[in-house]
Amino acid sequence: MTAQRVLILEDNLIIAMEAEEILRLIGVKEVEIASNLEQAVNAIHTDRYDFAMLDVNLGESMSFGFARLLAERGIAFGFVSGYPDTLDFPADLRHVPLLNKPFDEAAMWAFVDRLISVSDPSGSPPQSLPGKSV
Repeated sequence: MTAQRVLILEDNLIIAMEAEEILRLIGVKEVEIASNLEQAVNAIHTDRYDFAMLDVNLGESMSFGFARLLAERGIAFGFVSGYPDTLDFPADLRHVPLLNKPFDEAAMWAFVDRLISVSDPSGSPPQSLPGKSV
């Protein structure tokens, strides 16, 4: 499986655009940016995503509830955060892949490869993104 469509939930437009640029460089076809929970919920009700990247702290709210909604719908997701680890996250979400801010292309590659392997329902080894081997 390769990632064709990705949702980014990020309230900082500069960070969201940086993530989008890197995702496109590594072969993701379509990237949707939601800057708040309402936009993100609307997005998953109207489109299908291979995985989602969620900023943990959205200013006035956290993305944990939305993460659980994604899990219920079978959409793979990972957190993007300035928090160094997941120890302060709810217990049911501590296993979720974490991409630390600031991130670079190499860190994004590793994060996306992990999300693709999590989202592959066949249980087969993950296929690489174009130009990158696992």
